[in-house]
Amino acid sequence: MQRRQFLQAGALFGMVSTGIFSALPVSAADESFVQPPLPYALDGLKPFLSEEQMNFHYNKHHAGYYTNLKKLVDGKPEAKWSLEDIIIKSEPGPVFNNAAQALNHAFFWNCLAPVGKEGKIAEKLSAAIDRDFGGIAQFKEQFVAKATALFGSGWCWLAANKDGKLDILPLSNAGNPLKQDKKPLLVVDVWEHAYYIDYRNERGKFLKLFVERINWDFVSGNY
Repeated sequence: MQRRQFLQAGALFGMVSTGIFSALPVSAADESFVQPPLPYALDGLKPFLSEEQMNFHYNKHHAGYYTNLKKLVDGKPEAKWSLEDIIIKSEPGPVFNNAAQALNHAFFWNCLAPVGKEGKIAEKLSAAIDRDFGGIAQFKEQFVAKATALFGSGWCWLAANKDGKLDILPLSNAGNPLKQDKKPLLVVDVWEHAYYIDYRNERGKFLKLFVERINWDFVSGNY
């Protein structure tokens, strides 16, 4: 990542949108389906994720979903929708897949933090985790187990219903809790491209390290 892009990421980190993804930093350009910058440098998650891994994931895979989506909605009503609206309103298919993958990845990047910048779990979320999982250690264990067991490609989410009850949702392919009328709080990408350069087929190892690198300030802000 170039210095200018890195500085843009820092500036965007404090900005918020207006929908369910209220804590997700966005720029006005996102309304035109432009990939937002990372909230840290490409090598900012080392040693958990290498710069090579992040370069392929962010600059190839994530960028590709925005490119594909713009082509798919060109000249159609969806071109004026937000990513969130497309996810909620679209039927299964290419438009949904690319919109969801674009937003899922943007959300995922913000669920991670460089070493020493993980923050702390807010009291409200901590109490909900204690209530629904028995504590943070138990939550991490259950989250890793469900994400590891998800067959094929997909995402594992921590989400809340309208009453604030928490649930771990392992969802296939481009799955997103918005389709279940639940609010996303945390997500991990378990498509192989998310970890294969650094961890090969060891998804479990990747996930055990992921739960120690969670950006709890971001996750708490979503609850």
